[in-house]
Amino acid sequence: MAAQVPPAIVDPPRGKKYTRDEVSRLESLGLLTGRYELIEGELIDKMGQNPPHGYILTRVMVWLTGAFGKRVRCQSTIEVAPPDRPLSEPEPDIALLARDTDEYFERQPRGDELTLIIEVSDTSIRIDLTTKARLYARAGVPEYWVIDIPRRAVIVHRDPVEGAYSHVEQLSDRERISIEDASIAISELLR
Repeated sequence: MAAQVPPAIVDPPRGKKYTRDEVSRLESLGLLTGRYELIEGELIDKMGQNPPHGYILTRVMVWLTGAFGKRVRCQSTIEVAPPDRPLSEPEPDIALLARDTDEYFERQPRGDELTLIIEVSDTSIRIDLTTKARLYARAGVPEYWVIDIPRRAVIVHRDPVEGAYSHVEQLSDRERISIEDASIAISELLR
């Protein structure tokens, strides 16, 4: 008889569209373990960061925390637009709250309650620039940065209009990037 794999370590089937309720139930039953992000019904495995991803994430966190303190969140869930909620529960690498409030003890911040979302991207660039950009724009996130590690660039998305960002520009590592009153050379983040 073939050995059976315990259910808690079985990978979820590919191709199925999951809802937030289904994911929550699978987690409560111990059938889904590890770190996953639900994006448009797909479970995205968030396990393991390569060294450049972790390094850059830390550098960005140190810079933003120095400038904004408790308004900075790392790899925490946000609420998306109501039509997207049943199938999406993203966990951006970094979120900058518009204001710090005790309300977030009871609930996740909505996209329109953020100033900025950042994704550090090395292997996930395609989904970060397409699916997640649309998801964050529909949620009303005013500014979204994708730090493109291989190209040593930051793709800045601003001004969400009707589910898309109306202004998108790529900044090289020879330029500076700013949010509110904080500014840094991109080369300092990508060093």
